[in-house]
Amino acid sequence: MSLYIQLNVLNKIRGTLTNHAFRTQATKSVTLKYGKDPQPLFTDPEIQKLLKSITQLDLSKIFRRTTASVNSVEYKFMTTEQLEGVFRKTLERAKLKLQMPPIVKVRDDAQKIISVDKALKGFSDTKFVITDVTYGTRQSERKVIVRDTDGTLHHAPMEMAKRMKQLFVPLNGRKLRMPQMFEEENLQRRLEERKYEFILDRLLVQFDPDEPDFHRISSKVYQHINETKEFDQLRSTRHFGPMAFFYVWHKCIDDLLYDMVKRDYLRNGAELIILYYKIHSISEDVAGFLQKLGEHNSLEDLALKELNKSIKSKVHGDIHSEIESAIGKSAKDFEVDELCLRFVEKYVAAYALKKVQLELGIQTLKELNAEKKHLYEGLSKAHGIQNAG
Repeated sequence: MSLYIQLNVLNKIRGTLTNHAFRTQATKSVTLKYGKDPQPLFTDPEIQKLLKSITQLDLSKIFRRTTASVNSVEYKFMTTEQLEGVFRKTLERAKLKLQMPPIVKVRDDAQKIISVDKALKGFSDTKFVITDVTYGTRQSERKVIVRDTDGTLHHAPMEMAKRMKQLFVPLNGRKLRMPQMFEEENLQRRLEERKYEFILDRLLVQFDPDEPDFHRISSKVYQHINETKEFDQLRSTRHFGPMAFFYVWHKCIDDLLYDMVKRDYLRNGAELIILYYKIHSISEDVAGFLQKLGEHNSLEDLALKELNKSIKSKVHGDIHSEIESAIGKSAKDFEVDELCLRFVEKYVAAYALKKVQLELGIQTLKELNAEKKHLYEGLSKAHGIQNAG
């Protein structure tokens, strides 16, 4: 009798595991979509500021060479002030390269009827397609209309309009037909090779942000990144902000948050949580936290400080800068970390779906930061540096 009961229990467990595996597979195959127009929230100035901040300004990645190296090198003699001016211009160029593609709702493909002229019925056995080729007009503003054989005049379907615009006023790099790399089998192969940035760059060339294929493919890429946890591939690229917005919108930020905690990007983690609160209208004391966070260096200030660090330490022999460089943090950084840690812990306790994973990551980071802070204070004291900021 006991053996019979054990077999029943075993079968139930097998059934449960099978159902769980099926649900997991079904969830992965679902392509997440925006239920309503995301543009008003995405273009909100506060949300844009947060998205730009979590993207980061890693200049070595932003200006990395993607083509064959150039042999010619130009040397200039500059003062420290002139070099700082060049650094600021470099930051402006970097910010231009990180401009995010817009997130908008899928365009309605309804062929709006302009007029119906019965007198033209049977005039021709072929359709007439009329395309606006006015010089200087934006592609999105060009009109393409169709006169049917029954005399109906209407706006062209989305695919036809796109094809006619590309035929008469071609955009560089865009193909008349969808490239084979976006076909399901080939796309999956590129995803498995983890060529995420390449796919998204090519996607921006081939499709407009309001096309169904743009939404479908970008969603697949973001979901695949969330499965592989390869978020860092898109960090300091123009695609990181839209990816983070996508995760926030669909309430699946825990893996990205864990990645930020693991890499000691606590400020970015806190900003990601603020995005979550703002987009989902969760009443938390965000304004007070942002005010405290604003008292510390901004993203641009941190990038400029990193550029200046090597010069000032060599020119002035600044032992304080050398200690900060060796530890990787300043006294203010430790203050920001403590502030952000409390904010992140509050989110994890109240809203996180992967509490255990995040709690372990936070605890590990706490211990690591405690060791760094102890070493920082010890080195500062040994060199007679008081109240290091």
